[in-house]
Amino acid sequence: MIANLVGGQWKAAGTGDSLPVFNPATGEEIERVPLSSPADVEAAVLAAARAYERWSSTPVMERVRLMFRFKALLEERFEELAEIVTRHHGKTLDEARGEVRRGIEVVDFACGAPTLLQGRTLRNVSGDVDQDLYRYPVGVCAGIPPFNFPVMIPLWMFPIAVVCGNTFVLKPSERTPLGAIRLAELFQEAGFPDGVLNLVHGAKPVVDALLEHPGVSAISFVGSEPVARYVYRVAAEHGKRVQALGGAKNHVVVMPDADFDLVTPAILNSAFGNAGERCLAGSVAVMVGAASEAMLEPLVERASRLVVGPGDQPEVDIGPLVRADHRDRVAEFVARGEAEGARVLLDGRGLMSRPGYFLGPTILDQVTDRMAVGREEIFGPVLSVSHVATLEEAIAQANRSALGNMSVIFTRSGRAGREFRERVQAGMVGVNVPIAQPFAFFPFSGWKSSFYGDLHVHGTDGIDFYTRKKVVVTRW
Repeated sequence: MIANLVGGQWKAAGTGDSLPVFNPATGEEIERVPLSSPADVEAAVLAAARAYERWSSTPVMERVRLMFRFKALLEERFEELAEIVTRHHGKTLDEARGEVRRGIEVVDFACGAPTLLQGRTLRNVSGDVDQDLYRYPVGVCAGIPPFNFPVMIPLWMFPIAVVCGNTFVLKPSERTPLGAIRLAELFQEAGFPDGVLNLVHGAKPVVDALLEHPGVSAISFVGSEPVARYVYRVAAEHGKRVQALGGAKNHVVVMPDADFDLVTPAILNSAFGNAGERCLAGSVAVMVGAASEAMLEPLVERASRLVVGPGDQPEVDIGPLVRADHRDRVAEFVARGEAEGARVLLDGRGLMSRPGYFLGPTILDQVTDRMAVGREEIFGPVLSVSHVATLEEAIAQANRSALGNMSVIFTRSGRAGREFRERVQAGMVGVNVPIAQPFAFFPFSGWKSSFYGDLHVHGTDGIDFYTRKKVVVTRW
């Protein structure tokens, strides 16, 4: 049974209840994760609060030296971390390596704390009066990452928080907890004091206990839109800072003048990478004008050649989905789309009879945003294709979505690219790139119902989120 990390000690949860952790490629149970109680949360928060007293006053250069050690250990254990991700999430090893690398980039960013935490000063703002701004940590912070990036998204959260002087309680996904456990072990090995990072495993009761606990000052969450909305509301009601990243329905607009040799592999990567289980998946391809005729046949032909199988095998392009119930939910979306009038050009449901939780790449044509498959987040290897006559219509279709995480355009026209950039209502916009994922020094910037809060995750927004500002006005 997996243990919690509380005050530097690995301890059994206070309940005997647990859930299985599976290898999605085989359906085999590989571990059990405890369903901790609010009492376990209380112990972790108290440990974090005790550690905060000393950690918050630890000089920033000492905090950064420890962070550099942690980064070095992450690099040493790079392949091991990728293998853990593949084993209990299912994504291919190449995708897992990409996840680990993007996580380490946030640690790189956190190592810049001596610059990032600097304040401001203005001498003689008034007669013999000086004014200074200082950054202070906010206290005990908590993070609730999703199942689909079990290493990367925890690294979006706690490295920035702790280098700012906060302490942290992490609640990993109960579906994929093994990556966070290994991160915590490496964090301890790097020499961070006991209680700076704590782990509590569990499900909704643990989340609710963190959202409501008076000792927790800030909550960072990544997950589905309904849960993000819930986390934001409950945590804010309890006086906490909140950044809650929700779902996505990302549109990829293909103009008639696009470089189709570039577009086809880009759409396949965007739609089917990570088996579609990511909030930056290009789930709706909007073909403008003559792009429809040029794109459909090669898109289907290339997608049909993608290899589906266990993520740890070479030459595999698409791994399994995380659970049988999630795979079945994705398949139900396909059936619903077909019933609503979409045309199935490529059907991946034939792979569902395999051992493990597989569903192959699926392409639905003639999709509109009135259909569930054109409107709702599916979170699987399903690409919906729609057709419009003009860029104006494509932008309008994307903007009708309640979600605004990412939108992408493929075009050779600078005018079209600029118009798209200016008018599309999404926080991350790509021009001739398949996935508009910002690097760690920029914020992950969803709009509309894709994000609840004011300060986004990582980048300078992350520094602002995990610090509070004090202005000092002095006359001597």
